[in-house]
Amino acid sequence: MKLSYPYTVEPQEGGGYLVQFVDIEEAFTEGETMEEAAFNAAEVLTALLAYRLEKGAQIPEPSEVDGLPLASPSAAVQSAILVHYARGNRPMSELARALETSWPAAQRLENPRHWPTLKQLDRAAKMLGKRLVLSLE
Repeated sequence: MKLSYPYTVEPQEGGGYLVQFVDIEEAFTEGETMEEAAFNAAEVLTALLAYRLEKGAQIPEPSEVDGLPLASPSAAVQSAILVHYARGNRPMSELARALETSWPAAQRLENPRHWPTLKQLDRAAKMLGKRLVLSLE
């Protein structure tokens, strides 16, 4: 699963650009330039998805919309969401046992403010029947 969310960009009358996300209606920002708007889009997306994950709120999967720009949250937020989705309904204690670690250590894998190691993510992915894939964009 790739966590790149589409957004629209509208030029504003007084200058600058308004950004609104297709899948997350409360996620919007602006920027003086297109580059600033794109940077701000990634920042607001990161903050909003981290908040939703921390509060246990639903995190929508990104739509596949051709022709729109995409923003991705930070690596820490992406990894937390991906582990959360992959774990599904399995209890956290099952993940902790499989990783041979404590429950709090396993829980940190779904904490958007925690930076897991690649080794931790790889072990979690294997335990969850997944494969860790990295990409630089």
